[in-house]
Amino acid sequence: MFDEIWYPTDKLFIDGIWADASDVLAVEDPSTGKDFTTIARGSAGDIDRAVTAARATLNSDWGKSTALERGRILARIGQLVLERTEELARIEARDVGKPLKQARADAVALARYMEFYAGAADKITGETIPYLDGYTVYTLREPHGVTGHIIPWNYPMQIIGRSVGAALTMGNACVLKPAEDACLTALAFAAIADEAGLPKGVLNVVPGLGEEAGAALAKHPDIDHISFTGSVGVGSIIQATAAQNIVPVTLELGGKSPQLVFEDADLDAALPFLVNAGIQNAGQTCSASSRILAHRSIYDQLTEKMAARYSALQVGAALDDLDVGPLISARQKDIVAEFLGKGHDLEKAAEGHVKAAGGHFIAPTLFAGVPPDHTLAQDEIFGPVQVIIPFDTEDEAVQIANSTDYGLVASIWSQNGARQMRLAKQISAGQIFINNYGAGGGVELPFGGVGKSGHGREKGFEALYGFSQLKTVAAFHG
Repeated sequence: MFDEIWYPTDKLFIDGIWADASDVLAVEDPSTGKDFTTIARGSAGDIDRAVTAARATLNSDWGKSTALERGRILARIGQLVLERTEELARIEARDVGKPLKQARADAVALARYMEFYAGAADKITGETIPYLDGYTVYTLREPHGVTGHIIPWNYPMQIIGRSVGAALTMGNACVLKPAEDACLTALAFAAIADEAGLPKGVLNVVPGLGEEAGAALAKHPDIDHISFTGSVGVGSIIQATAAQNIVPVTLELGGKSPQLVFEDADLDAALPFLVNAGIQNAGQTCSASSRILAHRSIYDQLTEKMAARYSALQVGAALDDLDVGPLISARQKDIVAEFLGKGHDLEKAAEGHVKAAGGHFIAPTLFAGVPPDHTLAQDEIFGPVQVIIPFDTEDEAVQIANSTDYGLVASIWSQNGARQMRLAKQISAGQIFINNYGAGGGVELPFGGVGKSGHGREKGFEALYGFSQLKTVAAFHG
Protein backbone atom coordinates (compact mmCIF):
# COMPACT_ATOMS: atom_id res chain seq x y z
CA MET A 1 0.00 0.00 0.00
CA PHE A 2 1.11 3.60 -0.47
CA ASP A 3 -0.04 6.98 0.79
CA GLU A 4 -2.04 8.08 -2.25
CA ILE A 5 -4.67 5.34 -1.91
CA TRP A 6 -7.70 6.45 0.11
CA TYR A 7 -10.07 3.54 -0.71
CA PRO A 8 -9.98 -0.25 -0.22
CA THR A 9 -8.09 -1.94 -3.05
CA ASP A 10 -9.02 -5.49 -2.08
CA LYS A 11 -12.79 -5.02 -2.30
CA LEU A 12 -15.49 -5.18 -4.95
CA PHE A 13 -17.68 -2.13 -5.50
CA ILE A 14 -21.24 -3.44 -5.95
CA ASP A 15 -24.47 -1.53 -5.38
CA GLY A 16 -22.58 1.33 -3.76
CA ILE A 17 -20.92 -0.90 -1.16
CA TRP A 18 -17.31 -2.04 -0.81
CA ALA A 19 -17.78 -5.81 -0.56
CA ASP A 20 -15.43 -8.69 0.14
CA ALA A 21 -14.51 -11.24 -2.50
CA SER A 22 -13.78 -14.88 -1.76
CA ASP A 23 -10.15 -14.43 -2.76
CA VAL A 24 -7.58 -11.78 -3.65
CA LEU A 25 -4.88 -11.30 -6.29
CA ALA A 26 -1.44 -9.79 -5.77
CA VAL A 27 -0.62 -6.51 -7.52
CA GLU A 28 2.91 -6.13 -8.84
CA ASP A 29 4.84 -2.90 -9.32
CA PRO A 30 6.30 -3.17 -12.86
CA SER A 31 9.16 -0.88 -11.86
CA THR A 32 10.39 -3.29 -9.18
CA GLY A 33 8.85 -6.64 -10.04
CA LYS A 34 7.59 -6.85 -6.44
CA ASP A 35 4.05 -7.05 -5.08
CA PHE A 36 2.79 -3.98 -3.22
CA THR A 37 -0.94 -4.52 -2.60
CA THR A 38 -3.84 -6.83 -3.41
CA ILE A 39 -7.10 -6.61 -5.34
CA ALA A 40 -10.29 -8.61 -5.14
CA ARG A 41 -10.64 -11.70 -7.29
CA GLY A 42 -14.19 -11.35 -8.51
CA SER A 43 -16.18 -14.44 -9.44
CA ALA A 44 -19.09 -15.21 -11.74
CA GLY A 45 -21.34 -14.84 -8.71
CA ASP A 46 -19.96 -11.37 -8.05
CA ILE A 47 -20.60 -10.39 -11.66
CA ASP A 48 -24.18 -11.62 -11.31
CA ARG A 49 -24.69 -9.52 -8.20
CA ALA A 50 -23.27 -6.48 -9.99
CA VAL A 51 -25.53 -6.96 -13.02
CA THR A 52 -28.55 -7.40 -10.76
CA ALA A 53 -27.71 -4.18 -8.92
CA ALA A 54 -27.27 -2.32 -12.19
CA ARG A 55 -30.56 -3.62 -13.55
CA ALA A 56 -32.43 -2.46 -10.46
CA THR A 57 -31.28 1.12 -10.96
CA LEU A 58 -32.99 1.29 -14.34
CA ASN A 59 -36.32 0.91 -12.54
CA SER A 60 -35.44 3.57 -9.97
CA ASP A 61 -34.59 7.26 -10.00
CA TRP A 62 -31.61 6.72 -12.34
CA GLY A 63 -33.89 5.25 -15.00
CA LYS A 64 -36.08 8.35 -14.74
CA SER A 65 -33.23 10.86 -14.55
CA THR A 66 -32.99 13.68 -17.03
CA ALA A 67 -29.99 14.34 -19.22
CA LEU A 68 -29.40 17.55 -17.26
CA GLU A 69 -29.22 15.65 -13.98
CA ARG A 70 -26.83 13.08 -15.39
CA GLY A 71 -24.66 15.82 -16.85
CA ARG A 72 -24.38 17.55 -13.49
CA ILE A 73 -23.21 14.34 -11.83
CA LEU A 74 -20.58 13.80 -14.52
CA ALA A 75 -19.42 17.38 -14.10
CA ARG A 76 -18.95 16.79 -10.36
CA ILE A 77 -17.00 13.60 -11.09
CA GLY A 78 -14.75 15.52 -13.47
CA GLN A 79 -14.08 18.22 -10.87
CA LEU A 80 -13.19 15.65 -8.20
CA VAL A 81 -10.85 13.90 -10.63
CA LEU A 82 -9.08 17.19 -11.30
CA GLU A 83 -8.73 17.79 -7.57
CA ARG A 84 -7.12 14.37 -7.17
CA THR A 85 -4.99 14.52 -10.32
CA GLU A 86 -1.69 14.07 -8.52
CA GLU A 87 -2.91 11.19 -6.35
CA LEU A 88 -4.45 9.41 -9.32
CA ALA A 89 -1.33 9.96 -11.40
CA ARG A 90 0.93 8.42 -8.77
CA ILE A 91 -1.39 5.44 -8.38
CA GLU A 92 -1.57 4.90 -12.13
CA ALA A 93 2.17 5.35 -12.59
CA ARG A 94 3.00 2.71 -10.01
CA ASP A 95 0.25 0.32 -11.07
CA VAL A 96 0.89 0.47 -14.84
CA GLY A 97 4.55 1.49 -14.85
CA LYS A 98 4.16 4.57 -17.03
CA PRO A 99 6.19 7.73 -16.32
CA LEU A 100 4.49 10.09 -13.94
CA LYS A 101 3.99 12.81 -16.56
CA GLN A 102 2.09 10.36 -18.77
CA ALA A 103 -0.06 9.18 -15.86
CA ARG A 104 -0.78 12.80 -14.97
CA ALA A 105 -1.95 13.43 -18.54
CA ASP A 106 -4.24 10.41 -18.26
CA ALA A 107 -5.86 11.76 -15.10
CA VAL A 108 -6.45 15.12 -16.78
CA ALA A 109 -7.91 13.28 -19.79
CA LEU A 110 -10.32 11.38 -17.53
CA ALA A 111 -11.54 14.68 -16.12
CA ARG A 112 -11.88 16.06 -19.64
CA TYR A 113 -14.03 13.09 -20.70
CA MET A 114 -16.35 13.78 -17.78
CA GLU A 115 -16.47 17.47 -18.68
CA PHE A 116 -17.17 16.78 -22.34
CA TYR A 117 -19.90 14.24 -21.67
CA ALA A 118 -21.41 16.40 -18.95
CA GLY A 119 -21.84 19.16 -21.51
CA ALA A 120 -23.05 16.77 -24.20
CA ALA A 121 -25.65 15.02 -22.06
CA ASP A 122 -28.55 17.30 -22.99
CA LYS A 123 -27.37 17.87 -26.56
CA ILE A 124 -28.37 14.44 -27.90
CA THR A 125 -31.57 14.89 -29.85
CA GLY A 126 -33.79 12.87 -32.13
CA GLU A 127 -35.19 14.06 -35.43
CA THR A 128 -38.51 14.46 -37.14
CA ILE A 129 -38.91 12.59 -40.40
CA PRO A 130 -41.10 13.85 -43.25
CA TYR A 131 -43.58 11.06 -43.99
CA LEU A 132 -47.10 10.43 -45.24
CA ASP A 133 -49.86 12.96 -44.84
CA GLY A 134 -51.52 12.53 -41.46
CA TYR A 135 -48.37 11.24 -39.73
CA THR A 136 -45.82 12.79 -37.43
CA VAL A 137 -42.70 10.65 -37.18
CA TYR A 138 -39.83 11.25 -34.81
CA THR A 139 -36.91 9.38 -33.29
CA LEU A 140 -35.73 8.99 -29.71
CA ARG A 141 -32.34 7.93 -28.35
CA GLU A 142 -32.63 5.63 -25.35
CA PRO A 143 -30.04 3.76 -23.26
CA HIS A 144 -29.30 0.11 -23.95
CA GLY A 145 -29.83 -0.70 -20.28
CA VAL A 146 -27.03 -2.52 -18.48
CA THR A 147 -23.68 -2.16 -20.20
CA GLY A 148 -20.59 -4.28 -19.55
CA HIS A 149 -17.14 -2.71 -19.82
CA ILE A 150 -14.03 -4.88 -20.04
CA ILE A 151 -10.99 -2.62 -20.11
CA PRO A 152 -7.24 -3.27 -20.45
CA TRP A 153 -4.33 -2.38 -18.20
CA ASN A 154 -2.53 0.15 -20.38
CA TYR A 155 -4.82 3.20 -20.05
CA PRO A 156 -7.39 2.46 -17.33
CA MET A 157 -8.34 6.08 -16.64
CA GLN A 158 -8.65 7.15 -20.25
CA ILE A 159 -10.67 4.10 -21.28
CA ILE A 160 -12.99 4.44 -18.29
CA GLY A 161 -13.58 8.02 -19.40
CA ARG A 162 -14.41 7.27 -23.00
CA SER A 163 -16.39 4.09 -22.27
CA VAL A 164 -18.09 4.31 -18.88
CA GLY A 165 -18.42 8.09 -19.15
CA ALA A 166 -20.32 7.83 -22.42
CA ALA A 167 -22.51 5.00 -21.16
CA LEU A 168 -23.52 6.90 -18.01
CA THR A 169 -24.28 10.02 -20.03
CA MET A 170 -26.93 8.15 -21.99
CA GLY A 171 -28.53 6.72 -18.85
CA ASN A 172 -27.10 3.21 -18.86
CA ALA A 173 -26.06 1.40 -15.69
CA CYS A 174 -22.56 -0.08 -15.84
CA VAL A 175 -20.61 -3.12 -14.73
CA LEU A 176 -16.88 -2.52 -15.11
CA LYS A 177 -14.32 -5.36 -15.16
CA PRO A 178 -10.85 -3.78 -15.12
CA ALA A 179 -7.76 -5.77 -16.06
CA GLU A 180 -6.18 -7.66 -13.19
CA ASP A 181 -2.75 -6.24 -14.08
CA ALA A 182 -3.78 -2.65 -13.32
CA CYS A 183 -7.14 -1.72 -11.85
CA LEU A 184 -6.39 0.57 -8.92
CA THR A 185 -7.62 3.73 -10.66
CA ALA A 186 -10.80 1.94 -11.73
CA LEU A 187 -11.54 1.42 -8.05
CA ALA A 188 -10.57 5.02 -7.36
CA PHE A 189 -13.03 6.15 -10.03
CA ALA A 190 -15.79 4.20 -8.26
CA ALA A 191 -14.98 5.98 -5.00
CA ILE A 192 -14.97 9.37 -6.74
CA ALA A 193 -18.25 8.70 -8.57
CA ASP A 194 -19.85 7.68 -5.29
CA GLU A 195 -18.59 10.88 -3.64
CA ALA A 196 -19.98 12.90 -6.55
CA GLY A 197 -23.47 11.54 -5.93
CA LEU A 198 -23.81 8.86 -8.61
CA PRO A 199 -26.72 6.72 -7.34
CA LYS A 200 -25.81 3.40 -5.81
CA GLY A 201 -25.80 0.50 -8.24
CA VAL A 202 -25.32 2.65 -11.35
CA LEU A 203 -21.58 1.88 -11.46
CA ASN A 204 -20.28 -1.46 -10.24
CA VAL A 205 -16.59 -2.44 -10.38
CA VAL A 206 -15.60 -6.10 -10.22
CA PRO A 207 -11.85 -6.76 -10.51
CA GLY A 208 -10.72 -10.28 -11.29
CA LEU A 209 -9.25 -12.59 -13.88
CA GLY A 210 -10.37 -12.34 -17.48
CA GLU A 211 -11.21 -16.01 -17.74
CA GLU A 212 -13.37 -15.76 -14.61
CA ALA A 213 -14.99 -12.37 -14.06
CA GLY A 214 -14.46 -11.15 -17.64
CA ALA A 215 -15.92 -14.29 -19.19
CA ALA A 216 -18.89 -14.19 -16.83
CA LEU A 217 -19.64 -10.60 -17.80
CA ALA A 218 -19.39 -11.30 -21.53
CA LYS A 219 -21.86 -14.18 -21.36
CA HIS A 220 -24.25 -12.80 -18.77
CA PRO A 221 -27.82 -13.01 -20.16
CA ASP A 222 -28.88 -9.70 -18.60
CA ILE A 223 -26.21 -7.54 -20.21
CA ASP A 224 -27.48 -5.32 -23.04
CA HIS A 225 -24.21 -4.08 -24.55
CA ILE A 226 -20.52 -4.98 -24.20
CA SER A 227 -17.59 -2.62 -24.66
CA PHE A 228 -14.19 -4.29 -24.91
CA THR A 229 -10.72 -2.90 -25.44
CA GLY A 230 -7.87 -5.37 -25.75
CA SER A 231 -6.32 -7.99 -27.97
CA VAL A 232 -7.75 -9.37 -31.20
CA GLY A 233 -7.84 -12.89 -29.79
CA VAL A 234 -9.83 -12.01 -26.69
CA GLY A 235 -12.03 -9.59 -28.63
CA SER A 236 -13.00 -12.41 -30.99
CA ILE A 237 -13.95 -14.62 -28.04
CA ILE A 238 -16.01 -11.87 -26.42
CA GLN A 239 -17.86 -11.10 -29.65
CA ALA A 240 -18.67 -14.78 -30.17
CA THR A 241 -19.80 -15.11 -26.55
CA ALA A 242 -22.00 -12.02 -26.66
CA ALA A 243 -23.53 -13.25 -29.90
CA GLN A 244 -25.12 -16.11 -27.99
CA ASN A 245 -27.33 -13.52 -26.31
CA ILE A 246 -27.62 -11.29 -29.43
CA VAL A 247 -25.81 -8.49 -27.59
CA PRO A 248 -24.09 -5.68 -29.53
CA VAL A 249 -20.36 -5.28 -28.94
CA THR A 250 -18.00 -2.35 -29.38
CA LEU A 251 -14.49 -3.67 -30.03
CA GLU A 252 -11.35 -1.53 -29.90
CA LEU A 253 -8.52 -3.92 -30.61
CA GLY A 254 -4.96 -3.80 -31.91
CA GLY A 255 -3.13 -1.64 -34.37
CA LYS A 256 -0.04 -1.34 -36.53
CA SER A 257 -0.42 2.32 -37.26
CA PRO A 258 1.77 3.97 -39.92
CA GLN A 259 3.07 7.50 -40.29
CA LEU A 260 3.80 8.40 -43.92
CA VAL A 261 6.59 10.96 -44.29
CA PHE A 262 6.94 12.54 -47.74
CA GLU A 263 9.77 14.47 -49.33
CA ASP A 264 8.15 17.83 -48.55
CA ALA A 265 7.52 17.11 -44.87
CA ASP A 266 8.84 19.38 -42.12
CA LEU A 267 11.05 16.76 -40.49
CA ASP A 268 11.88 18.80 -37.42
CA ALA A 269 8.18 19.37 -36.72
CA ALA A 270 7.38 15.72 -37.38
CA LEU A 271 10.20 14.22 -35.32
CA PRO A 272 8.65 14.45 -31.83
CA PHE A 273 5.40 12.93 -33.11
CA LEU A 274 7.18 10.17 -35.00
CA VAL A 275 9.10 8.99 -31.96
CA ASN A 276 6.71 9.75 -29.11
CA ALA A 277 3.84 7.93 -30.81
CA GLY A 278 5.95 4.78 -30.72
CA ILE A 279 7.37 4.93 -27.21
CA GLN A 280 4.50 6.40 -25.19
CA ASN A 281 3.58 4.06 -22.36
CA ALA A 282 6.54 1.91 -23.43
CA GLY A 283 4.79 1.27 -26.75
CA GLN A 284 1.92 -0.45 -24.95
CA THR A 285 -0.69 1.54 -26.84
CA CYS A 286 -3.22 0.24 -29.35
CA SER A 287 -2.76 3.36 -31.46
CA ALA A 288 1.04 3.35 -31.19
CA SER A 289 2.77 4.31 -34.40
CA SER A 290 5.10 1.37 -34.85
CA ARG A 291 5.69 1.88 -38.60
CA ILE A 292 7.38 4.93 -40.10
CA LEU A 293 7.13 5.02 -43.91
CA ALA A 294 9.73 7.40 -45.33
CA HIS A 295 10.12 8.65 -48.90
CA ARG A 296 13.47 7.46 -50.18
CA SER A 297 14.67 11.01 -50.87
CA ILE A 298 14.54 11.87 -47.16
CA TYR A 299 14.92 8.34 -45.76
CA ASP A 300 18.59 8.67 -44.70
CA GLN A 301 18.05 12.08 -43.14
CA LEU A 302 14.98 10.97 -41.23
CA THR A 303 16.65 7.77 -40.03
CA GLU A 304 19.58 9.79 -38.72
CA LYS A 305 17.31 12.21 -36.87
CA MET A 306 15.19 9.45 -35.35
CA ALA A 307 18.28 7.46 -34.38
CA ALA A 308 19.70 10.48 -32.54
CA ARG A 309 16.47 10.91 -30.63
CA TYR A 310 16.29 7.19 -29.77
CA SER A 311 19.89 7.21 -28.53
CA ALA A 312 18.97 9.91 -26.02
CA LEU A 313 15.94 8.08 -24.58
CA GLN A 314 16.18 7.04 -20.93
CA VAL A 315 14.24 4.16 -19.40
CA GLY A 316 13.54 3.91 -15.69
CA ALA A 317 11.08 3.48 -12.86
CA ALA A 318 7.68 5.12 -13.29
CA LEU A 319 8.12 7.60 -10.45
CA ASP A 320 11.55 8.61 -11.77
CA ASP A 321 9.54 10.18 -14.61
CA LEU A 322 11.99 9.51 -17.44
CA ASP A 323 11.13 9.06 -21.13
CA VAL A 324 10.00 5.44 -20.91
CA GLY A 325 8.88 3.24 -18.03
CA PRO A 326 8.82 -0.55 -17.65
CA LEU A 327 6.55 -2.97 -19.46
CA ILE A 328 3.57 -4.12 -17.46
CA SER A 329 4.82 -7.62 -16.64
CA ALA A 330 7.57 -10.18 -17.09
CA ARG A 331 5.33 -11.92 -19.61
CA GLN A 332 4.99 -8.79 -21.72
CA LYS A 333 8.73 -8.22 -21.54
CA ASP A 334 9.31 -11.76 -22.82
CA ILE A 335 6.91 -11.15 -25.72
CA VAL A 336 8.70 -7.97 -26.75
CA ALA A 337 12.12 -9.61 -26.34
CA GLU A 338 10.99 -12.42 -28.62
CA PHE A 339 10.00 -9.89 -31.28
CA LEU A 340 13.36 -8.16 -30.94
CA GLY A 341 15.01 -11.51 -31.54
CA LYS A 342 13.12 -11.78 -34.80
CA GLY A 343 14.85 -8.60 -35.89
CA HIS A 344 18.31 -10.16 -35.82
CA ASP A 345 18.50 -9.89 -39.61
CA LEU A 346 17.59 -6.19 -39.64
CA GLU A 347 19.59 -3.01 -39.26
CA LYS A 348 19.29 -1.76 -35.69
CA ALA A 349 19.50 2.01 -36.14
CA ALA A 350 19.50 2.93 -32.45
CA GLU A 351 18.25 2.05 -28.99
CA GLY A 352 17.67 3.87 -25.73
CA HIS A 353 19.34 3.40 -22.36
CA VAL A 354 17.93 1.51 -19.38
CA LYS A 355 18.76 3.42 -16.19
CA ALA A 356 17.19 1.05 -13.65
CA ALA A 357 17.18 -2.59 -12.61
CA GLY A 358 14.75 -5.00 -11.02
CA GLY A 359 11.70 -4.10 -13.09
CA HIS A 360 10.40 -5.13 -16.50
CA PHE A 361 12.60 -2.73 -18.46
CA ILE A 362 13.51 -2.98 -22.10
CA ALA A 363 15.42 -0.54 -24.29
CA PRO A 364 13.36 1.27 -26.96
CA THR A 365 14.64 0.03 -30.30
CA LEU A 366 14.56 1.50 -33.80
CA PHE A 367 15.05 -0.72 -36.87
CA ALA A 368 15.78 0.77 -40.29
CA GLY A 369 15.33 -0.50 -43.84
CA VAL A 370 12.68 -2.99 -42.80
CA PRO A 371 10.85 -4.94 -45.54
CA PRO A 372 7.09 -4.24 -45.42
CA ASP A 373 6.29 -7.94 -45.04
CA HIS A 374 8.68 -8.56 -42.13
CA THR A 375 6.99 -9.69 -38.91
CA LEU A 376 8.17 -6.52 -37.14
CA ALA A 377 6.34 -4.51 -39.81
CA GLN A 378 3.19 -6.64 -39.75
CA ASP A 379 2.48 -7.79 -36.19
CA GLU A 380 1.50 -5.73 -33.17
CA ILE A 381 4.44 -5.84 -30.75
CA PHE A 382 3.00 -3.78 -27.87
CA GLY A 383 6.41 -2.56 -26.86
CA PRO A 384 8.77 0.37 -27.62
CA VAL A 385 9.83 -0.89 -31.05
CA GLN A 386 9.55 1.08 -34.29
CA VAL A 387 10.54 0.26 -37.85
CA ILE A 388 11.40 2.59 -40.71
CA ILE A 389 10.29 1.45 -44.17
CA PRO A 390 11.41 3.29 -47.33
CA PHE A 391 9.06 3.91 -50.26
CA ASP A 392 9.41 5.52 -53.70
CA THR A 393 5.93 6.54 -54.81
CA GLU A 394 2.68 7.69 -53.30
CA ASP A 395 0.89 4.57 -54.51
CA GLU A 396 3.55 2.37 -52.91
CA ALA A 397 3.20 4.24 -49.63
CA VAL A 398 -0.56 3.65 -49.60
CA GLN A 399 -0.08 -0.02 -50.46
CA ILE A 400 2.36 -0.49 -47.58
CA ALA A 401 0.17 1.46 -45.17
CA ASN A 402 -2.79 -0.81 -45.98
CA SER A 403 -0.79 -4.06 -46.02
CA THR A 404 -1.49 -5.19 -42.43
CA ASP A 405 -4.62 -6.71 -40.89
CA TYR A 406 -5.14 -3.56 -38.84
CA GLY A 407 -6.59 -0.12 -39.49
CA LEU A 408 -6.72 2.08 -36.41
CA VAL A 409 -4.71 5.27 -36.91
CA ALA A 410 -2.47 6.75 -39.63
CA SER A 411 -0.65 10.01 -40.18
CA ILE A 412 0.39 11.87 -43.33
CA TRP A 413 3.31 14.29 -43.24
CA SER A 414 3.28 16.49 -46.34
CA GLN A 415 2.71 20.11 -47.33
CA ASN A 416 0.87 19.04 -50.50
CA GLY A 417 -2.83 19.66 -49.85
CA ALA A 418 -4.04 17.53 -52.75
CA ARG A 419 -1.91 14.62 -51.56
CA GLN A 420 -3.26 15.03 -48.04
CA MET A 421 -6.83 14.71 -49.27
CA ARG A 422 -6.11 11.82 -51.63
CA LEU A 423 -4.35 9.74 -49.02
CA ALA A 424 -6.84 10.51 -46.27
CA LYS A 425 -9.41 8.74 -48.45
CA GLN A 426 -7.15 5.90 -49.61
CA ILE A 427 -5.65 4.79 -46.29
CA SER A 428 -7.73 2.27 -44.35
CA ALA A 429 -7.92 3.54 -40.78
CA GLY A 430 -10.45 4.92 -38.36
CA GLN A 431 -8.47 8.10 -37.73
CA ILE A 432 -6.22 9.98 -40.15
CA PHE A 433 -3.99 12.78 -38.91
CA ILE A 434 -2.34 15.29 -41.24
CA ASN A 435 0.91 16.88 -40.06
CA ASN A 436 0.25 15.69 -36.52
CA TYR A 437 -0.44 12.45 -34.67
CA GLY A 438 -3.09 11.94 -32.03
CA ALA A 439 -4.36 15.53 -31.97
CA GLY A 440 -3.55 15.86 -28.29
CA GLY A 441 -5.75 12.95 -27.25
CA GLY A 442 -8.88 14.27 -28.91
CA VAL A 443 -11.68 13.52 -26.43
CA GLU A 444 -14.05 15.04 -29.00
CA LEU A 445 -12.78 12.96 -31.93
CA PRO A 446 -14.50 9.66 -32.81
CA PHE A 447 -12.04 6.79 -32.33
CA GLY A 448 -12.10 3.20 -33.56
CA GLY A 449 -10.79 0.98 -36.28
CA VAL A 450 -11.42 -1.17 -39.30
CA GLY A 451 -10.30 -4.71 -40.00
CA LYS A 452 -8.80 -6.44 -36.98
CA SER A 453 -8.62 -3.13 -35.16
CA GLY A 454 -12.28 -3.62 -34.32
CA HIS A 455 -15.58 -1.89 -34.95
CA GLY A 456 -17.77 0.73 -33.34
CA ARG A 457 -16.60 4.17 -32.25
CA GLU A 458 -15.64 5.68 -28.94
CA LYS A 459 -15.04 9.34 -28.02
CA GLY A 460 -17.05 12.32 -29.15
CA PHE A 461 -20.76 12.22 -29.89
CA GLU A 462 -20.35 8.95 -31.80
CA ALA A 463 -19.72 7.19 -28.48
CA LEU A 464 -23.03 8.50 -27.17
CA TYR A 465 -24.83 7.18 -30.22
CA GLY A 466 -23.12 3.82 -29.67
CA PHE A 467 -24.27 3.64 -26.06
CA SER A 468 -27.87 4.27 -27.05
CA GLN A 469 -30.45 2.71 -29.30
CA LEU A 470 -32.72 4.48 -31.74
CA LYS A 471 -36.47 4.27 -31.41
CA THR A 472 -38.80 5.47 -34.18
CA VAL A 473 -42.25 6.74 -33.25
CA ALA A 474 -44.84 7.08 -36.04
CA ALA A 475 -48.00 8.85 -34.85
CA PHE A 476 -51.08 8.84 -37.10
CA HIS A 477 -53.37 11.73 -36.36
CA GLY A 478 -55.34 12.02 -39.59
